[in-house]
Parts: sequence; C-alpha cells; structure tokens
Amino acid sequence: MLAILGWILFGLIVGLVAKLVTPGHDPGGIVMTTALGIVGAILGGFVGRLLGLYQAGEGAGYIMATLGAVLILLVYRQVSVRT
Repeated sequence: MLAILGWILFGLIVGLVAKLVTPGHDPGGIVMTTALGIVGAILGGFVGRLLGLYQAGEGAGYIMATLGAVLILLVYRQVSVRT
C-alpha cells in the first residue's frame, strides 16, 4: 500500500516537472497532469529497466520517468487537440 502512495507522490512531482518542461495549455488541468505523470513514471521506469539501462533505485530512473511523463503529456495534447 505504501508503494502505491509513493508512486502517486512521485507521479505528482514528475507530472509537475513535465508540465514545466512542456509549457503551454493542458486540456486536463492539474488532475490530468498528475495522472499522466503517474502513467509516464510507470511507463518510463518499466521501459528503462526492461532495456537494462539501470536497476531499481538508480538516478537514471528519475530521468526516464520524467521523459516518459513528458512523452505521455505531449501525446495527450496531440490527441485532445484533434478531438
């Protein structure tokens, strides 16, 4: 249970960093940015470990989580603009 809360908190931080890195209008607000941050953190962390780029707990995981959140945020913006 504590791990889930940790991912949510980490996703909030990563989502806010992703928002700062990609300025502009986000159609979902802070709740959607947080959700996208959580998804990006999980996706980026999973892909990085799957590729063997780092182990759990290493600093590179934070970078991959942030890159994942930025990528998810950019994809969300493109999809939401089209609809």
